[in-house]
Amino acid sequence: MAKLNVIDLFAGVGGLSYGFAHNDHFRILFANEYEKDIATAYSLNHPGVNMINDDIRNLTKERILEATKGKPVDVLVGGPPCQSYSTLGKRQMDDRAWLFEEYCRILSIVKPRIFLFENVSGLLSMQGGKLIEVIKKRFKKLGYDVQIKLLNAVDYGVPQYRERVILVGMPGENTFEYPKPTHGEEKGLLPYVTLEEALSDLPVIPSGGSAVKYRTKPKNAYQEYLRANSTALEEFSAPKNGARIRAIMEALPDGGSKEDLPEEIRPTSGYGNTYAKMWWKKPAPTITRNFATPSSSRCIHPRDSRSLTTREGARLQSFPDDYKFYGSRTRKNLEVGNAVPPLLSIALAKQVVKALK
Repeated sequence: MAKLNVIDLFAGVGGLSYGFAHNDHFRILFANEYEKDIATAYSLNHPGVNMINDDIRNLTKERILEATKGKPVDVLVGGPPCQSYSTLGKRQMDDRAWLFEEYCRILSIVKPRIFLFENVSGLLSMQGGKLIEVIKKRFKKLGYDVQIKLLNAVDYGVPQYRERVILVGMPGENTFEYPKPTHGEEKGLLPYVTLEEALSDLPVIPSGGSAVKYRTKPKNAYQEYLRANSTALEEFSAPKNGARIRAIMEALPDGGSKEDLPEEIRPTSGYGNTYAKMWWKKPAPTITRNFATPSSSRCIHPRDSRSLTTREGARLQSFPDDYKFYGSRTRKNLEVGNAVPPLLSIALAKQVVKALK
């Protein structure tokens, strides 16, 4: 089977590219990302891919032909910025919410044999469910038979509950089959990967602490996968919080929330799952770009009673330890928090191969 040519739009740090870049059946012709630091991070991890760091609106037909060198495009992947659709955000139909039209425009130019459109679960309920119907009709108008399914990354070995809408289109009959879950003990599959299994080989550090050496050898298959090409620990520095926040984090029990705190230090603002610890022996809840902020959705380290490091966030997304991020801590955490988990992209890429065979 000849190499299948791929384009990745709204590529981010490369989480969705990962499964295709690490599958011998594919070749990524180019990726497009608007934010400069994020495009730099993508290139650090995918140096052989032509990165076009520009507004997607500037990708003309001529420019695409130049970037692909006239090669046919077999696979188009990508997910427009999702903040407008997130159930945690304001859910406004701003300019970013309509960027799916740019995805459609490029789809009409390159006419791939299959496309994969990824986004947050909130897309399904946007505008009372009307927006997703508009998107599906746009794809069908371009000649694509469309399937749509909500997948949870935890079902594919990622130590995090993270739902994503995966919309797949093929011209003519759509033969794509979504990947079957590999994890879920109640389904007779492998147990979910827990926070402990994801992080227990990492050093114990306090708020504001850092480390460059692993605490132990890998303790399980997930840690072996993460450390396969890594000898040194990078991005392992915890934000330094003030005395009041430290007291709150230290007083919380495993999986505890602010309702479990003594009244004298209990925060009076925020939602029920803010200022809350994760569970050591469960997968993490969905992490966001603010996973190092204790006042954000449940994200406090349950063992060390501190904010998460960038590397810990990356591990909860299933990025290997040699994966690079670029920019300030805030920007690196955004790169991590907005990404498609690599293990999910690996599962999807395998199914794309089967569909095109």
